[in-house]
Amino acid sequence: MDKTLYIIHGWTYTVEPWNKTIKILNERYHIKAKMLHVPGLTDPSKKVWTIDEYVRWADSLLPEDAVVLGHSNGGRILLNLLSRQPGRVSHLILLSSAGVYEPSKKRDILRIVSQILAPLKQVKILRKIIHKLIGAGDYEKAPENMKKTLTNMLDSDQYLDISKIKVKTDILWGELDKITPPRQAEKIHQQIKKSHLKIFPNWTHAPYIVDPEGLAKAISVIMGVKK
Repeated sequence: MDKTLYIIHGWTYTVEPWNKTIKILNERYHIKAKMLHVPGLTDPSKKVWTIDEYVRWADSLLPEDAVVLGHSNGGRILLNLLSRQPGRVSHLILLSSAGVYEPSKKRDILRIVSQILAPLKQVKILRKIIHKLIGAGDYEKAPENMKKTLTNMLDSDQYLDISKIKVKTDILWGELDKITPPRQAEKIHQQIKKSHLKIFPNWTHAPYIVDPEGLAKAISVIMGVKK
């Protein structure tokens, strides 16, 4: 009998790069992966979203006994859901999860840049140059409502209490991850009691791209599925 894995993706506008990993999970390990399309990203939405609204969205879609994987911003959504409902799902898998609050010069610069550029919206090339210089590519590509949503997500991290989470938790991370560095994995591991952490030396922030077979295998082991 196939097992089911729910996936909440990160900050992306297409889940196509996940296809190879999902195919391997299904065909080789008989794990049925259900991708939940995040509103405003892979599911179009013109509104500005808050973390509270994303939590309600996830809560409405996940069954009580779900095994659920959150990547990057998807992990942030799940961490917030489970900090409020500690036993909401049966098994949490965090893949290079966002959600760890760290003082960020980049975030502060981003706010200042947004304020400065407000009257210069027509000068697109200038915005692109500045955003590239501060490493804010995702911000530049986002539509206006999602730029505000991204700011909401980053700001929400300072209020997140990960230590409240009580469900079985496995943490998968890439040693080469520069978006959510491995030190953040250690912080999550320390705060969630009895969680398990595994860091992979060849993974970046997106192992479903650089190592889909390795990611699928790691998930199968966690879920107790033998090839």
